[in-house]
Amino acid sequence: MPDLRAIALGAGAWVGALLVLVLPGWAALGGTCAVVVLVLAGVLRRWWTAAWLAPLAALVAVAGVAALHQVLLTTSPLTALAQQGAVVTVRLEVTSDVRVVAGQYGDLQVLRADVTRLEGRARTWRLDVPVVVMAPAEWPRQPLGTTLATTARLVPGDDDVAALVRPTGVPRVISGPDAWWDAAAAVRRAVREAVSGRDEDARELVPALVVGDDGGLDPGLADDFRTTGLTHLLAVSGTNLTLVVGSLLVLGRWVGVRGPWLYALGAIGIAGFVLTARAEPSVVRAAAMGAVALVGMGRNGRSRGVRGLGVAVLGLLLFRPQLAVTAGFALSALATAGILLLAPVWRDALMRWTPRWVAEAVSVPLAAQVACTPVVAALSGQVSLVAVAANLLAAPAVAPATVLGLAGGLGGLLWVPLGVVVAAPAAWSAGWIIAVARWGASVPTAAVDWGTGPLPLAALTVLCLLSVLLAPRLLGRPSSALACTGLLVVVMLARPPTPGWPPEGWVLAMCDVGQGDGLVLRAGPGSAVVVDAGPDPVVMDACLDRLEVTSVPLVVLTHFHADHVGGLAGVVDGREAGTIEATGLLEPAGGARAVEAVSGRVPTPAAYGLTRRVGEVTLQTVWPRPGAGAGDAGESAPNNASVVLLAEVAGVRVLLTGDVEPSAQAALARDLGGLRVDVLKVPHHGSRHQDLDWLTSLGARLALVSVGEDNDYGHPAPDLVAALAAAGAEVWRTDLAGDVVVVVSDGEVGVAAGG
Repeated sequence: MPDLRAIALGAGAWVGALLVLVLPGWAALGGTCAVVVLVLAGVLRRWWTAAWLAPLAALVAVAGVAALHQVLLTTSPLTALAQQGAVVTVRLEVTSDVRVVAGQYGDLQVLRADVTRLEGRARTWRLDVPVVVMAPAEWPRQPLGTTLATTARLVPGDDDVAALVRPTGVPRVISGPDAWWDAAAAVRRAVREAVSGRDEDARELVPALVVGDDGGLDPGLADDFRTTGLTHLLAVSGTNLTLVVGSLLVLGRWVGVRGPWLYALGAIGIAGFVLTARAEPSVVRAAAMGAVALVGMGRNGRSRGVRGLGVAVLGLLLFRPQLAVTAGFALSALATAGILLLAPVWRDALMRWTPRWVAEAVSVPLAAQVACTPVVAALSGQVSLVAVAANLLAAPAVAPATVLGLAGGLGGLLWVPLGVVVAAPAAWSAGWIIAVARWGASVPTAAVDWGTGPLPLAALTVLCLLSVLLAPRLLGRPSSALACTGLLVVVMLARPPTPGWPPEGWVLAMCDVGQGDGLVLRAGPGSAVVVDAGPDPVVMDACLDRLEVTSVPLVVLTHFHADHVGGLAGVVDGREAGTIEATGLLEPAGGARAVEAVSGRVPTPAAYGLTRRVGEVTLQTVWPRPGAGAGDAGESAPNNASVVLLAEVAGVRVLLTGDVEPSAQAALARDLGGLRVDVLKVPHHGSRHQDLDWLTSLGARLALVSVGEDNDYGHPAPDLVAALAAAGAEVWRTDLAGDVVVVVSDGEVGVAAGG
């Protein structure tokens, strides 16, 4: 029986961080004091033993550190100036790689940094506080470890950083990265060069496996990894460190390293891994969990591993309390706990009728999956049914892909051809992992929608706890284990029907894709025209599955903002896909590149004025008109370049407006004078910037607003909703109704919602 006191130590530290980070100030203080009083009273009255004092001490220590971090951030002059939107000069050190993200008005470079000097409002401060830098795409890209100075506007940040820094000038580099950062960057480049001649997906997956560098991975493939529970392979995790440092220790023993020198070699390996993978908090967390896994593999490993886990959780939260509210920390800690506490028991049960290697291969991914399932469901709203099988099939290829990928990069530093030869098996192994991910995602019921509300998650947690209690009995008997496996296979292979969905006579569906657009026009049995794909491939794919759409002869992307094109992979993967059309303005460039990466080609520009029939859908492109400008100052050019479609399905006239803003709407009002429609897709998610006279003149009986729940933009604007309702339109919103489907029954137009 493992010593659970160490687990209690880590749990106490976690609770201490959560009390401060989740509860408001006085409530956090009151909650912490209440726990302290309760435990001390229990010890004094001998309700429980003095062993509870250690978790209590961990709770108080981490709560104190978390509170101190918050005080330092909230009282920083940087935070105060950010509240005022001040323009300042900052000296900062870059602490992360640059990520390019699609913003509302173009691509942005996002990176983390520490501000060490601040000049503003005629004062100068020396400090050391974290910030997030959000720079335009043309701002010179800075490598990790660079120290620079720049003028910037400060914007209030979240609880984890003092401010958001929006540079307004050209940065002045004060010093470049230190030698170890340059060396780490050289290794990462060498890993990429070693597999640069391989298949596109393999050459992107190998760097992701080695150092978590997944920036170039195909979005559709990343979606398949999520569906099959293999996402942990794309980020720096404890598995990476266990494989890399474990291989280094095996090599060290092979050449005769023993005793303290072996421990020193392991420490060097851990330090090298952290530097190579970038010493960010997530990497430090992964390194700590990987070190725990290494301890667990040694003599008396289970007991030592459990103690190491508790100490690692305490140490990480003392180092950075904010980790307590991150998904990566929760998943790492829970997976490690599952492997240490549950896997040995389940392995022993399976060994009653299977060989040891089979029992270990099944019990480890099964234990990790059960431990992490509630958190994964809270993040994705889904429970993967293929995760255990996918991890089991992928496991033999993970070690060679990771270790030989890194070895290829190190060899390439000496001689490029050597690196290519060494990394070749890594690329082959990555190809196998890719095949497993795609196979798993193609299973009819690879995952089931579960929901993220309190009740579904509480029910799922109870089911996981019951499985922990029942698993030894079920796994210990071949009849029950094989019966459960057979039942799971049947459920995966037979797609469960959604009762009453899609509704009879449906002509148009507005998918609930969150803050974005995803419209589906019924072109025939199993066939549809898709207009925009939302931000998330998983969500868009699930909506099309619910509508039983297997063929998409035409996809129209109104413009290239991520909330309209990010889910394209979910539309085309696994379906017969035809032409992909889009606006002619290829901005933002990141969105256009993402679409080209998914589709394998540049989308065809939608031809203005063209009227055509696609199955049962008649479509006319009514905007953008050739020569139309970008619109009024302050409006978004990509929004105003949105493709606007006038569609007719089963006698229902529909106007699909993309995100066009008031000046483009006014131009459409002039071009389409007297237009009347049955259904209006409200522009730009119900933004307050609208030409209300035109929208209310259309006479729409239904006004559809595709909008995300609790979005930060204030969409839809109350005045807009009121004006549409006053004009006689029935307003339907995805944030309130879920999927919204327009149906025709006996010549009458109605709505079904919920999906």
